[in-house]
Amino acid sequence: MDYEPQDVESKWRQRWADRGRYEADPDPGDADPTFITVPYPYPSGGMHLGHCRTYTVPDVYARYRRLQGDTVLFPIAWHVTGTPIVGAVERLKEGDEDQISSLQDAFNVPESDLQSLETPMGFARYFIEEADSSYKRGMRQLGLSIDWRREFTTNDDRYSKFITWQYETLKERGLLEKGLHPVDFCTNELQPVTDHDLLEGEDAEHQEFTLVRFSDDDGTIYPMATLRPETVRGVTNAFVNPGATYVRATVDGERWIVSEQAAGKFELQDRSVTVEERLSGADLVGTAVDNPVTGEAVTILPAEFVDPDNATGVVMSVPAHSPDDYLALEEARADADRIEADYGVDADAIRAIDPVPILAIDDYGEIPARDALAAAGVERTDDPALGEVTEDLYQAEFHNGRLLDSYDEFAGEVVADVRERFREHHRETGAFDRMYEYTEEVVCRCGGDVEVSVQDTWFIRYNDEDWQEKAREVVEGMDAIPENTRKQYDDTIDWLEEWPCIRNYGLGTRLPWDEEFVIEPLSDSTIYMAYYTIAPRLREVPVEDVDREFFDALFFGPEGEAAPEGYDVAFDDPDERALELREEWEYWYPVDYRCSATDLIRNHLTFYIYHHAELFEPGNWPGGITSMGLGLLEGEKMSSSKGHVVLPGKALDEYGADTVRFFLLNSAEPWQDYDWRADAVSSARDQLERFWDRAQDIADREVPDDPALSGVDRWLLSRLQATVETTTDALENFETRTASQAAFYNFEEDLRWYRRRTDTDRPGAVWTLRRVLETRLRLLATTSTTSST
Repeated sequence: MDYEPQDVESKWRQRWADRGRYEADPDPGDADPTFITVPYPYPSGGMHLGHCRTYTVPDVYARYRRLQGDTVLFPIAWHVTGTPIVGAVERLKEGDEDQISSLQDAFNVPESDLQSLETPMGFARYFIEEADSSYKRGMRQLGLSIDWRREFTTNDDRYSKFITWQYETLKERGLLEKGLHPVDFCTNELQPVTDHDLLEGEDAEHQEFTLVRFSDDDGTIYPMATLRPETVRGVTNAFVNPGATYVRATVDGERWIVSEQAAGKFELQDRSVTVEERLSGADLVGTAVDNPVTGEAVTILPAEFVDPDNATGVVMSVPAHSPDDYLALEEARADADRIEADYGVDADAIRAIDPVPILAIDDYGEIPARDALAAAGVERTDDPALGEVTEDLYQAEFHNGRLLDSYDEFAGEVVADVRERFREHHRETGAFDRMYEYTEEVVCRCGGDVEVSVQDTWFIRYNDEDWQEKAREVVEGMDAIPENTRKQYDDTIDWLEEWPCIRNYGLGTRLPWDEEFVIEPLSDSTIYMAYYTIAPRLREVPVEDVDREFFDALFFGPEGEAAPEGYDVAFDDPDERALELREEWEYWYPVDYRCSATDLIRNHLTFYIYHHAELFEPGNWPGGITSMGLGLLEGEKMSSSKGHVVLPGKALDEYGADTVRFFLLNSAEPWQDYDWRADAVSSARDQLERFWDRAQDIADREVPDDPALSGVDRWLLSRLQATVETTTDALENFETRTASQAAFYNFEEDLRWYRRRTDTDRPGAVWTLRRVLETRLRLLATTSTTSST
């Protein structure tokens, strides 16, 4: 029988479906079931191979636990909250060529299907179950052991009631507040966005810059942004881009000069801005402006490297302590004659500008920037090594630099100890102000630019000290795989401040007490794992009965005994239907393991920890989290938004599910990045086919009863038991590559050694090889393949 994986796999998939093989219900005889989850996908496009490993790793663990005798729940649902789907539909209806190209080229959507995508939920449903690249088709082809009865979307009425209950409870607990807060703001959609809404700059952070308020003789402010306010005494000059557009504007009642882009940013950041006049950067060159701390005048010089879209577009220069400023000043001094001819700035005055040191640091001379450049051999502003030299010096000065005597009460202090106090001191005197800016360009999935905006918004108080302490207890008690991720959770808890939790529009749940707003995607996906446990039976309860009293009884018990300390439950007489559902929730909870991408530690996974810590008792806190690496395609990161993907259907039709799963699991451990390379996948397909052929040969033989075994037979059986132990230990720790290597490749070496040393037609050998095959098929069914089950 030839190896035709699609035929074999489809047979078994159909058998599983007919028998409801993976429909998990509470088993009174199994008091310790296994509950494993993975982030529900966002169907703003089709499934691709990057998703396949994400879902296959937990499936392997689910299969392993079933073979260990556990009752296992492995569910899935669909995350449609927010604006990406809405934005995609709007762009499609507008005939946006890029959107249409993405659908047709990346996901093979035929033109005849485009009309069915012109409503948000129609779009979502198409990629959930109708498209050739739909998630359900891909998941079923992969043979994932999912309980499909438990699926839902985050736009379902009962799910929205569940989220409403969660946020009413958090608000009553004092963990939601309204106030001014810097948020990521899409200038196209005109509403806040979060990491999952971004096309570029997902890892960018907005930073608080200090604005140093330089001014000219007329009192006009030239605000210059810096992350190192203590260097203000070392400013020798300023730079503007002579070819950029600047504006003279009234900002909060004062006259300011900033770039045209900066004026828009200040308006977003809760300032009153009226543009009075536009002028070129060249018009500003030669202007003398006074340092608000020293009172000394410095001159504005031209520099094309100044980015008008970064901060204010007016840059202060500290050449003694900034290598790039030092080189820029050197180039300006060398070009002084041309600057005088073009802009009228006295050339001798430019050449007379010297660096002004403001701190002392060991291993550097009076002008640290000059020494750092000389040591690195960097002489030009376009040298790629300049950035590293600058960053190294900044770090050295921050941790070891001591301010000079000119800093009065701050003199002699290390920068790291004094920066914050120095900044606050000069804010109080009016010399400093603030603005927010990104570390890199940020673009929304809709294509709009994202800027920092200060908004009056509802936010979650993740910096609440009591809540932080509970979250740390969860991290301390859970299983973090790999172990080095535990520190990342602790660091995120330390770093998190307030989190804006609403949007102006989009799919999802309305904010209960202000229905003008929608709860944003990362904020409505923190405890949905609990919803899986009740989803099928909750559909039997009329939606109007599913209210706060219902969920209080369900999650906090008939007497409210499991409620957070100080919380008053909303019911007098608990709903019996809620108490029945509570039994199922209590059977499955807690989540034993959640598998998710490592980059979600900084938001979703830590939010998951926080919300479980606050709403549920310690016995229902997360048991463990396994972090997942990225998927590469021929050496480059997969990205559906950029069309760099392979659709599962294409790979599964070409290679079969066994090969796809085997390659994904064998190429790297789950937390490591893997690289899908066609030649390596083809090689894996060939190896499985050879295994199939040998297995067929063994299976076709008549197996004798209780034959005599030789020493070499017993040796192979002992190696088999060692392989079972290695594979089991590996799977306990989600080491799927170690498990598949042991069960497949390493044991093949033992088999080759065995075959060279025995007559494989001997009765004892036939019996041994059959026993080995049966055991290896179970191991491989656990670690990688579907057909062998």
